[in-house]
Amino acid sequence: MDDLKPVIAKNITDLRKAADMTQAQLAEKLNYSDKAVSKWERGDAIPSVITLKEVADLFGVTVDYLLTEEHTAEKEIKREFTKRQRRNHLIISLLSTMTVWLAATIIYVSISLSTLFGLPEAWLAFAFAVPASCIILLIFNSIWGKVKRNFVIITIFLWSLLISLCLTFFFVSGESHIWLLLAVGIPLQIMILLWSGLKQKKKVK
Repeated sequence: MDDLKPVIAKNITDLRKAADMTQAQLAEKLNYSDKAVSKWERGDAIPSVITLKEVADLFGVTVDYLLTEEHTAEKEIKREFTKRQRRNHLIISLLSTMTVWLAATIIYVSISLSTLFGLPEAWLAFAFAVPASCIILLIFNSIWGKVKRNFVIITIFLWSLLISLCLTFFFVSGESHIWLLLAVGIPLQIMILLWSGLKQKKKVK
């Protein structure tokens, strides 16, 4: 068993680096602490069989791969797979986001051409497309991306939504004091920053 420690350690390290992940990011995906991952990569400890399976599934390899010392060809295949996977994730996210802008364009054109409901402020459809896009990106980033990036997306969503609401109320009512609504974003932004500083409880092994 001790002979497997350096083999497993090297394989986990190589796979993590090939995926351009930090120890903390790998730990987060496995719901472990970064200290546990550090122990695995130093060869001080071996993950449980269940965790080895989770690691193998995460990187798209077999458990046998993690227990084998020589597999240069498979590493190249894995790197290529990871690049292709990231590219596919990006394309899917962008396509989904573009559906929001397509909907905004259809709404804009429909309102602009309508003799009954035609309004000069039809362009506000594009303003609301920004926070709507943030929701789409937040969903996909939660599935495939880095957790820290979620807080950036949430911040953009917050301010774009507030600005869109202010613009709408301003053009509808003409009241300039509606811009005070932006003040609501200040405590919310502070809450987002504090939330991003929270550390989730992880298993230590």
